[in-house]
Amino acid sequence: MKNFFYVLIGSAVVLSCGQPKQQQEEQPAKETVVTQQPAELIMDQKYANIGREGIAALSSGDVASWMNSFADNAVFDWSSGDSLVGKKAITDYWTDRRGKVIDKLVIKSDIWYTMKINQPQKGPDAPGVWLMNWLQIETTYKNGATVRMWIHNDMHFNSSDKIDRMIQYLDRAPIAAALAKKK
Repeated sequence: MKNFFYVLIGSAVVLSCGQPKQQQEEQPAKETVVTQQPAELIMDQKYANIGREGIAALSSGDVASWMNSFADNAVFDWSSGDSLVGKKAITDYWTDRRGKVIDKLVIKSDIWYTMKINQPQKGPDAPGVWLMNWLQIETTYKNGATVRMWIHNDMHFNSSDKIDRMIQYLDRAPIAAALAKKK
Protein backbone atom coordinates (compact mmCIF):
# COMPACT_ATOMS: atom_id res chain seq x y z
CA MET A 1 0.00 0.00 0.00
CA LYS A 2 2.87 2.30 0.92
CA ASN A 3 4.57 1.66 -2.47
CA PHE A 4 1.31 2.23 -4.29
CA PHE A 5 0.99 5.62 -2.53
CA TYR A 6 4.55 6.66 -3.59
CA VAL A 7 3.86 5.59 -7.18
CA LEU A 8 0.62 7.60 -7.21
CA ILE A 9 2.30 10.77 -5.88
CA GLY A 10 5.29 10.31 -8.18
CA SER A 11 3.01 9.96 -11.19
CA ALA A 12 1.10 13.11 -10.20
CA VAL A 13 4.34 15.08 -9.89
CA VAL A 14 5.61 13.86 -13.25
CA LEU A 15 2.30 14.65 -14.93
CA SER A 16 2.00 18.10 -13.35
CA CYS A 17 5.58 19.06 -14.18
CA GLY A 18 5.29 18.00 -17.79
CA GLN A 19 1.86 19.50 -18.47
CA PRO A 20 2.66 23.26 -18.49
CA LYS A 21 5.52 22.62 -20.85
CA GLN A 22 3.19 20.90 -23.30
CA GLN A 23 0.66 23.76 -22.99
CA GLN A 24 3.33 26.34 -23.67
CA GLU A 25 4.51 24.47 -26.74
CA GLU A 26 0.97 24.14 -28.06
CA GLN A 27 0.17 27.88 -27.72
CA PRO A 28 0.84 29.91 -30.85
CA ALA A 29 3.48 32.62 -30.60
CA LYS A 30 1.97 36.03 -29.85
CA GLU A 31 2.53 38.74 -32.40
CA THR A 32 3.92 42.05 -31.21
CA VAL A 33 1.76 44.84 -32.55
CA VAL A 34 3.30 48.30 -32.55
CA THR A 35 0.74 51.06 -32.70
CA GLN A 36 1.60 54.66 -33.38
CA GLN A 37 0.87 57.00 -30.49
CA PRO A 38 -1.44 59.97 -31.21
CA ALA A 39 1.37 62.32 -30.14
CA GLU A 40 5.00 61.94 -29.18
CA LEU A 41 7.69 64.15 -27.70
CA ILE A 42 10.61 64.61 -30.04
CA MET A 43 14.06 65.57 -28.92
CA ASP A 44 15.11 67.58 -32.00
CA GLN A 45 16.47 70.89 -30.67
CA LYS A 46 16.26 72.41 -34.16
CA TYR A 47 12.69 73.60 -33.52
CA ALA A 48 13.41 74.96 -30.04
CA ASN A 49 16.37 76.87 -31.49
CA ILE A 50 14.15 78.39 -34.20
CA GLY A 51 11.67 79.44 -31.51
CA ARG A 52 14.30 80.83 -29.13
CA GLU A 53 16.07 82.79 -31.86
CA GLY A 54 12.77 84.21 -33.11
CA ILE A 55 11.52 85.29 -29.68
CA ALA A 56 14.94 86.81 -28.90
CA ALA A 57 14.73 88.80 -32.16
CA LEU A 58 11.22 90.01 -31.30
CA SER A 59 12.38 90.92 -27.80
CA SER A 60 15.21 93.04 -29.23
CA GLY A 61 12.82 94.73 -31.66
CA ASP A 62 14.13 92.93 -34.77
CA VAL A 63 10.76 91.86 -36.18
CA ALA A 64 12.22 91.16 -39.64
CA SER A 65 14.57 88.48 -38.25
CA TRP A 66 11.71 86.89 -36.30
CA MET A 67 9.62 86.77 -39.48
CA ASN A 68 12.33 84.73 -41.26
CA SER A 69 10.99 81.68 -39.42
CA PHE A 70 7.40 82.18 -40.72
CA ALA A 71 5.82 80.79 -43.88
CA ASP A 72 4.23 83.26 -46.32
CA ASN A 73 0.75 81.86 -45.59
CA ALA A 74 1.22 81.81 -41.77
CA VAL A 75 -1.66 82.45 -39.40
CA PHE A 76 -1.17 84.08 -35.99
CA ASP A 77 -4.03 83.38 -33.57
CA TRP A 78 -4.64 84.68 -30.06
CA SER A 79 -6.61 82.84 -27.41
CA SER A 80 -9.22 85.62 -27.58
CA GLY A 81 -10.13 84.56 -31.13
CA ASP A 82 -8.39 87.42 -32.95
CA SER A 83 -6.04 86.46 -35.75
CA LEU A 84 -3.69 87.71 -38.42
CA VAL A 85 -3.48 85.94 -41.78
CA GLY A 86 -0.35 86.03 -43.93
CA LYS A 87 3.26 86.85 -43.17
CA LYS A 88 2.80 90.47 -44.27
CA ALA A 89 -0.09 91.06 -41.86
CA ILE A 90 1.87 89.48 -38.99
CA THR A 91 4.97 91.54 -39.86
CA ASP A 92 2.99 94.80 -40.08
CA TYR A 93 1.23 94.18 -36.76
CA TRP A 94 4.40 93.34 -34.81
CA THR A 95 6.48 96.09 -36.46
CA ASP A 96 3.83 98.62 -35.40
CA ARG A 97 3.47 97.07 -31.93
CA ARG A 98 7.24 97.05 -31.24
CA GLY A 99 7.74 100.51 -32.75
CA LYS A 100 4.77 102.43 -31.31
CA VAL A 101 3.41 100.52 -28.31
CA ILE A 102 6.12 98.39 -26.66
CA ASP A 103 9.25 100.12 -25.42
CA LYS A 104 11.01 97.11 -23.91
CA LEU A 105 10.29 93.36 -23.90
CA VAL A 106 12.36 91.21 -21.55
CA ILE A 107 12.13 87.43 -21.31
CA LYS A 108 12.56 86.38 -17.69
CA SER A 109 12.06 82.61 -18.05
CA ASP A 110 11.26 80.29 -20.90
CA ILE A 111 10.35 76.62 -21.31
CA TRP A 112 10.38 74.78 -24.66
CA TYR A 113 9.36 71.34 -25.86
CA THR A 114 8.57 69.83 -29.23
CA MET A 115 5.79 67.36 -30.08
CA LYS A 116 4.88 65.47 -33.19
CA ILE A 117 1.14 65.04 -33.67
CA ASN A 118 0.43 61.79 -35.53
CA GLN A 119 -3.34 61.71 -35.05
CA PRO A 120 -5.11 65.00 -34.33
CA GLN A 121 -7.66 64.96 -31.54
CA LYS A 122 -10.22 67.77 -31.44
CA GLY A 123 -8.58 71.11 -31.80
CA PRO A 124 -6.05 73.10 -33.66
CA ASP A 125 -3.60 70.19 -33.29
CA ALA A 126 -2.91 69.62 -36.96
CA PRO A 127 -0.61 66.69 -37.75
CA GLY A 128 3.08 67.45 -37.84
CA VAL A 129 5.61 69.17 -35.59
CA TRP A 130 4.49 71.58 -32.87
CA LEU A 131 6.78 73.66 -30.67
CA MET A 132 5.24 74.51 -27.30
CA ASN A 133 6.64 77.35 -25.25
CA TRP A 134 5.97 79.22 -22.03
CA LEU A 135 7.55 82.61 -21.48
CA GLN A 136 7.59 84.79 -18.42
CA ILE A 137 7.92 88.27 -19.84
CA GLU A 138 8.22 91.79 -18.58
CA THR A 139 6.83 94.33 -21.04
CA THR A 140 7.36 98.05 -20.61
CA TYR A 141 5.07 100.16 -22.77
CA LYS A 142 5.78 103.58 -24.30
CA ASN A 143 3.58 105.17 -21.59
CA GLY A 144 5.92 103.80 -18.86
CA ALA A 145 3.58 101.07 -17.56
CA THR A 146 5.06 97.60 -17.02
CA VAL A 147 3.31 94.23 -17.11
CA ARG A 148 4.79 90.93 -15.94
CA MET A 149 3.02 87.78 -17.08
CA TRP A 150 3.30 84.27 -18.47
CA ILE A 151 2.48 83.70 -22.13
CA HIS A 152 2.03 80.32 -23.80
CA ASN A 153 2.81 79.89 -27.53
CA ASP A 154 2.09 76.94 -29.82
CA MET A 155 3.92 76.96 -33.17
CA HIS A 156 3.18 74.51 -35.99
CA PHE A 157 5.88 73.87 -38.59
CA ASN A 158 5.22 73.04 -42.23
CA SER A 159 7.31 70.55 -44.24
CA SER A 160 9.87 73.33 -44.94
CA ASP A 161 10.38 73.92 -41.18
CA LYS A 162 8.63 77.28 -41.34
CA ILE A 163 5.98 78.34 -38.82
CA ASP A 164 2.63 78.23 -40.59
CA ARG A 165 0.46 78.66 -37.48
CA MET A 166 1.18 80.31 -34.15
CA ILE A 167 -1.31 80.42 -31.32
CA GLN A 168 -0.60 82.73 -28.41
CA TYR A 169 -2.41 82.36 -25.10
CA LEU A 170 -2.31 85.38 -22.80
CA ASP A 171 -4.48 87.47 -20.51
CA ARG A 172 -5.26 90.74 -22.29
CA ALA A 173 -6.78 92.44 -19.21
CA PRO A 174 -3.43 93.51 -17.65
CA ILE A 175 -2.23 94.69 -21.06
CA ALA A 176 -5.37 96.79 -21.60
CA ALA A 177 -5.04 98.26 -18.09
CA ALA A 178 -1.38 99.15 -18.67
CA LEU A 179 -2.13 100.78 -22.03
CA ALA A 180 -4.97 102.84 -20.48
CA LYS A 181 -2.54 104.53 -18.09
CA LYS A 182 -1.44 108.06 -18.96
CA LYS A 183 2.20 109.03 -19.03
